[in-house]
Amino acid sequence: MKRILTIAGSDSGGGAGIQADLKTITLLGGFGMSVLTALTAQNTQEVTAIHAPPPTFIKDQLDAVLSDIGADSAKTGMLYDAPTIEVVAERLSAYSIEKIVVDPVMVAKGGDILLVEEARETLVRRLIPMALVITPNIPEAEVLSEMSISTEKDIREAARVIHSMGARHVLIKAGHLEGPAKDVLYDGDNFWEFSRKRIRTPHTHGTGCAYSAAIATYIAMGFQVREAVEKAKDFIHTAIRFAVPLGKGRGPTNLYARFAREQEKCQVLEALQKSLTRLQEAHVGHLVPEVQSNLGYALPFAETRAHVAAFPGRLIRLGGEIVSVSSPAFGASSHIATIILTAMRHDPAFRSAMNVRFSEARILQCQALGWKVCSFDRAHEPENVKEQEGSTLEWGTETVLSQETEIPDVIYDRGEVGKEPMIRVLGRTPDEVVAKVLQLKGS
Repeated sequence: MKRILTIAGSDSGGGAGIQADLKTITLLGGFGMSVLTALTAQNTQEVTAIHAPPPTFIKDQLDAVLSDIGADSAKTGMLYDAPTIEVVAERLSAYSIEKIVVDPVMVAKGGDILLVEEARETLVRRLIPMALVITPNIPEAEVLSEMSISTEKDIREAARVIHSMGARHVLIKAGHLEGPAKDVLYDGDNFWEFSRKRIRTPHTHGTGCAYSAAIATYIAMGFQVREAVEKAKDFIHTAIRFAVPLGKGRGPTNLYARFAREQEKCQVLEALQKSLTRLQEAHVGHLVPEVQSNLGYALPFAETRAHVAAFPGRLIRLGGEIVSVSSPAFGASSHIATIILTAMRHDPAFRSAMNVRFSEARILQCQALGWKVCSFDRAHEPENVKEQEGSTLEWGTETVLSQETEIPDVIYDRGEVGKEPMIRVLGRTPDEVVAKVLQLKGS
């Protein structure tokens, strides 16, 4: 197990600092160690107090860890003042720690100063020349480069300036600019861009801490800097997408989201298989439409079709029975997965769906059961959507859900030329979906 040392401040709210770093390192499979450079009284709204331990105690922590356990990489976060930077740089040098990620934390998102102004010269003089990677955001890059940054050209120029200070790689995080969330990495010769679709959320507390900790962890594992940044970018993007709205201010990112998916893979597949058995025992083959049926179930925090399990080859009708071609698998469906992923954007709890044969009597039965029943009309589908293969279901489902305050039990459409009318039953789990489907058995 690789050893990653984080040298940073403590966030009593748990969303950033040492706490976020250690969570990240552990989740990515590293062994996390810590040296506290400051204690903060902090929550999602503000930093109300900072207590900085004396540099001698910071030195004691560094010596205790590095003389015994050692480190395969280290990252720095909040260092607060010049004496702290001096002692951190001196001890990392003394122990020949070469893989150092410097997150030049200067100001909290709420505006609180986390690096006093007189310490910035020391950061430039002592620590940046030791950095394998430095990871400033736009405001931090503006301070370090002493230039205004508002364009991609500015970002590249600032990266050159910061690289001239001695850092071997400069990663400027462009989250403060408009457009895609694009980060730029520079190694003195080449630029690389790491772009993801921007996620509109205020809950980004601890993003920079976790991102730099992830980079340090992947570097310790032997990945080259470019690969480490790519993998860390994926990790933090998912964490931001499923951020947790805790507290009254900027909530923390959800560092666990990616791992919750991995943890539940077996349970998702087992749940689908059990639900198929229920359908088969009920002899409801007449509910299977001409284009066949499928039953899907998504992992928690699903992002793509690969995170949705269904039955390869669909569920087919054989006489009065439902038959599966093979066992459920992830990425086995595009249609049912699209419906589920669209529903999850509105309510992450609704992770399952099944399509069944349409009939007017069946719609009346759904309404008689007191279900929430909604529909879309393919005649209203925009031409640009029709031109994109497989986009109709996302458009139709989104059209319905954008007008509703809760997820309906059923979304149907009456089809069009060449398109079979269809009923889609939605639920939180396959068990819930199948329970609904079985109530339509006699209709």
